[in-house]
Amino acid sequence: MGLAGFASMSLPGLLRLQAANAQANEVNGKPASEKTAVIMVWQPGGCSHIDTYDPKPDSGSEYRGPFSTIDTKVPGLQFTELLPMQAAIADKFTVLRSMRQTAGGHPAGSMQMLSGDPDTRDKPKPKFPDWMTVTNYLRSQSGPRTNPLPLYVGLKPPLEYNGPAYLGDAYSPFTVNGDPNLPTFSVPNIGLSDQSEIQRIDRRSSLRQNLDTLERAFDRQGELGALDQFEEQAMTLLTNPQTRDAFDLTKEDDRTRDRYGRNSWGQQLLMSRRLIEAGVEVLTTSLNGPLCGRVQNWDDHAVNHHVFDALRFRATAYDQAVSALIEDIYQRGLDKRVLVVVTGEFGRTPKIEHSPSTGAGDASAPAGTIQPGRDHWPRAFSNIWAGGGIETGRVIGATDKRGEDSIERICSAGDFLATIYHHLGIDAAHTLIKDFNGRPTPIVDHGKPIPELMG
Repeated sequence: MGLAGFASMSLPGLLRLQAANAQANEVNGKPASEKTAVIMVWQPGGCSHIDTYDPKPDSGSEYRGPFSTIDTKVPGLQFTELLPMQAAIADKFTVLRSMRQTAGGHPAGSMQMLSGDPDTRDKPKPKFPDWMTVTNYLRSQSGPRTNPLPLYVGLKPPLEYNGPAYLGDAYSPFTVNGDPNLPTFSVPNIGLSDQSEIQRIDRRSSLRQNLDTLERAFDRQGELGALDQFEEQAMTLLTNPQTRDAFDLTKEDDRTRDRYGRNSWGQQLLMSRRLIEAGVEVLTTSLNGPLCGRVQNWDDHAVNHHVFDALRFRATAYDQAVSALIEDIYQRGLDKRVLVVVTGEFGRTPKIEHSPSTGAGDASAPAGTIQPGRDHWPRAFSNIWAGGGIETGRVIGATDKRGEDSIERICSAGDFLATIYHHLGIDAAHTLIKDFNGRPTPIVDHGKPIPELMG
């Protein structure tokens, strides 16, 4: 029945969901039509803050890079020349320049930013569930969804180092991979149009329900009802044409598709807006793949990429897609309900390093060629925030003259998460979820919402 496509559901996760106390058709006092939502745009590998949102033109040639600075629509705020489209709409988002976390590796850095795990050691799998899974878990307890779309969707989501941990796979995203810009792109397990296939699935479902009759006589806790609930959602995803339409980018006019960019990143972000507008509440998408350069991510060590060639290589697609998404959120009246966050796990070293390339390709010279790069840097980096009812056209915090350390309004990974939870109506400081051992565990045990980003 294609149920595997519906978040790889596990029966234990479904039963835990049914056993939890339900709230009557509301989340945090808000009707379903007014539920807040988040789009997180993830830069896997970490974006160089100095070469984008926090330029240091006076820091010396060992640090500043080759890019000139440009004015933005916000007086006194400058970006590098790589971001002219975002500079033109800088009044529609806020730049946080003083982000800091304490892990230098991709796994630990990602876990700090997305789940609040304070451990600086790289681990093969997460100890704590990420904020996306937590939100899915908490909001799923409000009872069956009337919207046929999943609550949490990942368009190439950042799952390499993150996931549901002790919450179980039932709360993982409905994951969509592939390039939505390709004419052959399609999403499996949604919106079947073949009526005979729909009837066959209905017959199989009815047969399964009949076979369950004896089991239900012994189901004193009513836990098998959870399986019914999620099977019904999966059936709806398969058979409701509304679900197919939500993922169908051909429903958008050509000008809108062109505005986002006719490439994988542009169409990912267009689909993100489209799904959020259709009722998805948590949407994550990673900007990776061929548009990044040879190693297909933002990890611009000299051994991987010529860092400045890589930034030039991806700049147009990145700048165009992100600026289009932010503009669209405001133009379509979604800016109070929907928060857009663009970030990676850390920044890149302010001091440029030089090493031999390990291979030729986009944004990388032939193997053995000495080229510039920037390494991992968690002590200072930038992210941008739009929508969410926040006051925009602002800069939060600052780094030192070389961009090496956050020195003003320093914000931690816990603050980052608490701010997202605040927008979603979740009290991060007082929300506990039982772990594998049944021990109530805070969803994040440090950090507070960033006041300037509280809508």
